Amino acid sequence: MSLLERLAQEQEKQAKEEFEQESSSKGSNSVLPQDPYRELKTKIHNYLLNELDLQIISNADADDSNDQLREDIKESATEVIEAEEERISPGDKQKVIKEIIDEIIGFGPINGVLNDPEVSEVMVNGPDQIYVERDGKLVLTDVKFRDDDHVIHIIEKIVSPLGRRIDESSPMVDARLPDGSRVNAIIPPLALNGPTITIRKFSEDPFTVKDLVNFGTLTEEMAQFLEACVEVRLNVVVSGVTGSGKTTTLNVLSSFIPDDERIVTIEDAAELQLAQDHVVSLETRPPNVEGKGAITMRELVKNSLRMRPDRVVVGEVRGGEALDMLQAMNTGHDGSLTTGHANSPRDMLSRLETMVMMAGMELPVRAIRDQIASAVDLIVQQTRLRDGSRKIVKVTEVQGMEGDVITLQDIFSFEQEGLDQDGNIIGEFKPTGIRPKFIERFKAEGIELPANIFAAY
Repeated sequence: MSLLERLAQEQEKQAKEEFEQESSSKGSNSVLPQDPYRELKTKIHNYLLNELDLQIISNADADDSNDQLREDIKESATEVIEAEEERISPGDKQKVIKEIIDEIIGFGPINGVLNDPEVSEVMVNGPDQIYVERDGKLVLTDVKFRDDDHVIHIIEKIVSPLGRRIDESSPMVDARLPDGSRVNAIIPPLALNGPTITIRKFSEDPFTVKDLVNFGTLTEEMAQFLEACVEVRLNVVVSGVTGSGKTTTLNVLSSFIPDDERIVTIEDAAELQLAQDHVVSLETRPPNVEGKGAITMRELVKNSLRMRPDRVVVGEVRGGEALDMLQAMNTGHDGSLTTGHANSPRDMLSRLETMVMMAGMELPVRAIRDQIASAVDLIVQQTRLRDGSRKIVKVTEVQGMEGDVITLQDIFSFEQEGLDQDGNIIGEFKPTGIRPKFIERFKAEGIELPANIFAAY
């Protein structure tokens, strides 16, 4: 949708809302307080639509940034405000102009919180309830949309450039913002509270392993060990619950892959930000209006093996693609990385079993476990603790099979000792004292780790 069409649509919606609010103003407690500058904003929209549309569209299609477009809108809005001679304070004037700019070239009311570097997640639960996550804690903001249609308009603005859609026939969608932030949206009738948006923000500058050490996610010794594991091409699964930081950790682990290797990444919505030069990013595709044309994770995993990858990085395994990924790990594609939802390393193995069964292959449980035990070398368990901090609570080696059971051995673990006066978790990362079986692979590759890195204390 062009900028001109968006302006026209916005103007039509505002006129409709004014009429509906006037009609229902008596005895209605559900209508949000009317914006005192609604009429002024409508006049600014009209001016932009009728007088500056060609210039604005030309600027919007330019290759450079939107800075000039913002200046054009700001100047036009200022002209309208001065022409109306409306009594408005400098603060309100700036607020009106900002809202106009956010609506046209941003993401409406949530543009401010999206640009806030302290916000890691934005949750829109209908038009009048927007939460954000700051420092691992959920906070209710005073940001509001006008109504359900306003929220849906912003959703469409996010998904349309990606060739995706949201409507009654397809009421759920996964997408991403231009900066790579992950977006999930779901609308009525599935969402009873109104259109719901969940945005997982990602830093423009990806977190490095030093950042995770500074955040207290892991120790320098654990970082050294994980870097060595990636360099010697161990297959690693990052396990954890929603919001525990799995993708961030996967991104950091991927940064340890040597620059001279060909990496193929596979994701539902592209989030990984790899710094290497030779990276091929693949993304799934939902079905079209006719319900056809969908490309699944499993198809992409199969196709990636024909692309001569040195490493395959799967954003997250959720279904039958787990079987293809395990087979790839067992047939020469060592050093593959992925994430999965689970509460512990043992639960991650159980989930992998279940996902392999979802592939539709009639395999005995013993055969599935053999595949998992020979494919997966290491499980990194990440958790979001009560105080909002995210920590790698276990680094666990998959040692093999004993009878019908896959044996695991913790190499590092986080031992929680209590809470301080501020409610922050007190604990310590400790090695278990067990040296992993694959330690000889480090020596073969010429990687020297500190002698006491596995020493218990």
